[in-house]
Amino acid sequence: VQLQASGGGLVQAGGSLRLSCAASGRTFSPYTVGWFRQAPGKEREFVGAITRSPGNTAYAGSVKGRFTISRDDAKNSVYLQMNSLKPEDTALYYCAAKRATTVIGRTGTWYDVWGQGTQVTVSS
Repeated sequence: VQLQASGGGLVQAGGSLRLSCAASGRTFSPYTVGWFRQAPGKEREFVGAITRSPGNTAYAGSVKGRFTISRDDAKNSVYLQMNSLKPEDTALYYCAAKRATTVIGRTGTWYDVWGQGTQVTVSS
């Protein structure tokens, strides 16, 4: 499977963005899909992830309550809805996938496939 992340942009603090991760090559439904981000000069960090059906989710504490991950397997896509954005959310956001059951990995090395990043910039 190949992944394509999109939807990044420039937004003011308090605003919202929705990122998309589209899969091609094979069906997305058996995969756990994670979102990670990396800000300049910082290590890549886990943002959240969603399992295959039933679509269990997990989030980093820094985004919990503000970000929501969902999936539409009919469209082979996973979404990251980001609300109440803060300047510290500024980063390059990546989606990643691993064929799995209902397990969620929180480290980048757990995932097999990565998409290219999409830049999110939040101005104060």
